[in-house]
Amino acid sequence: MDTPISKKLDIIIPAFRGHSQSFLMVLDGISDEDALRRIEGRTNHIIWMIGNFLDMRYALGNVLGLNEEFEFKDFFFQGKALDESFKYPTLEQLKTSFHKISPLVYQKLLSATDEDLDKAFPMGMNIDFFPETVLNFVGMCIGREDYLCGQMGLMRRILNYPGMKYDFDTDLKY
Repeated sequence: MDTPISKKLDIIIPAFRGHSQSFLMVLDGISDEDALRRIEGRTNHIIWMIGNFLDMRYALGNVLGLNEEFEFKDFFFQGKALDESFKYPTLEQLKTSFHKISPLVYQKLLSATDEDLDKAFPMGMNIDFFPETVLNFVGMCIGREDYLCGQMGLMRRILNYPGMKYDFDTDLKY
């Protein structure tokens, strides 16, 4: 396992890599058509969930100092509501974005210092037990990714796909 500069990220690094793996495994075999299906018009579709996951990765990268822009941010920025009038990007386009941003964010996580992580990062939450720092934003992003992978896993089963297989790719280093 790669070792981060900051010990504060010892738990984040394996979570980030685990989420990268879960993201790819939960999408395994999903068709383009099914990725756009909603359940009774009430759920987000998998494409929206993927886009939201990637919006988190790009936001995390930006907070850590990357200057990468998510090419599909107009569809997904800050959890923008699903709009059925949009022609959303394809699974393949989103997977390409995932493989572009993920290794860059991973390297930023590994090189982040305690000083970087302790910086104030106003989020407007105004919750007394939640200091608005870069580190806590990192944690929120990791939590959101976990939630979205779970949602995609549920959609996978609802759409009659087999449960996600845990075939980890040890060569994937992000």
